[in-house]
Amino acid sequence: MKQQSAYDYSGKKVTVLGLGKSGLSCIAFFEDKHVDLRVIDTRRLPADKRPQLPAYVREAHFGGIPQQWLLESDLVVISPGLALATAEVKTALEAGVEVIGDIELFCREAKAPIIAITGSNGKSTVTSLVYAMAQAAEINVGMGGNIGIPALSLLQQNCDLYVLELSSFQLETTRSLCAKAVTVLNVTEDHMDRYADLAAYRQAKLGIYAHAETAIVNRDDPLTFIENQSAVAQFSFGTQGDYHLLQQDNRTFLAYRQQAVLATDEIRLVGRHNYMNALAALALADAAGIPSAASCSALREFAGLAHRFQLVQRKAGISWINDSKATNVGSTLAALNGLEVGGTLYLLLGGDGKGADFSELASAVNKPNIQLYCFGRDGAELAKLSGQSRLFDTMRQAVDSLRPQLKAGDLVLLSPACASLDQFANFEQRGNEFARLAAEA
Repeated sequence: MKQQSAYDYSGKKVTVLGLGKSGLSCIAFFEDKHVDLRVIDTRRLPADKRPQLPAYVREAHFGGIPQQWLLESDLVVISPGLALATAEVKTALEAGVEVIGDIELFCREAKAPIIAITGSNGKSTVTSLVYAMAQAAEINVGMGGNIGIPALSLLQQNCDLYVLELSSFQLETTRSLCAKAVTVLNVTEDHMDRYADLAAYRQAKLGIYAHAETAIVNRDDPLTFIENQSAVAQFSFGTQGDYHLLQQDNRTFLAYRQQAVLATDEIRLVGRHNYMNALAALALADAAGIPSAASCSALREFAGLAHRFQLVQRKAGISWINDSKATNVGSTLAALNGLEVGGTLYLLLGGDGKGADFSELASAVNKPNIQLYCFGRDGAELAKLSGQSRLFDTMRQAVDSLRPQLKAGDLVLLSPACASLDQFANFEQRGNEFARLAAEA
């Protein structure tokens, strides 16, 4: 059932720019808003590949951005995949045209509390975990945004709570987010092909804190801190955070201010970075009033997400871990942090680095038991990080080369620190290919 709109768009000239999933959800949103609707997709799609558009779309253009269409608009709703710095969009902004994204549309309409999560790494895991915690508490909860379904689709579900994963791209065009609880999990170099520098990327992330009721910051990452203190309540997670790890009776516990909450050996997630994710999720759930018993129940059952430090094969004492979602340096560093390997770690690195500086990886990978097997567009740059590295064209070639050397106690880790688009359709395809290669062991 459609909610009554909090905004009156009637009679407005609206242009939806970008016809991916979020763009199509925007078209559906405007069905009963009585707007003059145009749509644009920059892709040169042949007629048989174009999405079916409803009759209330007045005009559609494929293969570029007609400048005049934007200038004639009262409102442009832009896909997160398109930068505000795009020449035609920048011209429209300078002319005073309002440019927003689908998350802004959602926030204007949402009646239920929102938990919002962003960060360079771990946001999908934390979002899914908070969603599972709410479900365990039998709350009518919806999850979407940068994960699952577009946020606007959630408005049809009459939820009592929304859990949103938000990217920096989505936050750039969002002004009306007034969330119950938010977090910036971490900030590490990513999308440097779109941002001028790390500071610009960070500012986009920090926008999530505006108008929040409670902010959860990463005590171990100063780049997540709120720069201008306000009335927002703050809690932290991390080594010295409000939510932290506690050693007690020869066990490690997730804890809140020195009070043990749940032992890590009772949960299915593994690795220190996942324990940090669990702490962040606990903090968000507590801030939203989700009962602790439900949160702990969800933690015991949650097995993690595919392609995120996922054990895909263990045979003859050799483990194969798929961390294909590690598409930037920070994510690979998180995977390596605290990782204990009895034998040799064969680390697969490579792909499209998106303009990132790989030098931060050097100290983490220059260890006697770590061998680098590099591939793809930026494989040569990654191979320079260590004297114990080899370079290949493809991931398959790298795996075929290391396979004969494997022995009990070794670990093969795909944590590539790069995007996959140079050789794969997406990180999922890359992870699935790695899993198939592991199964051949």
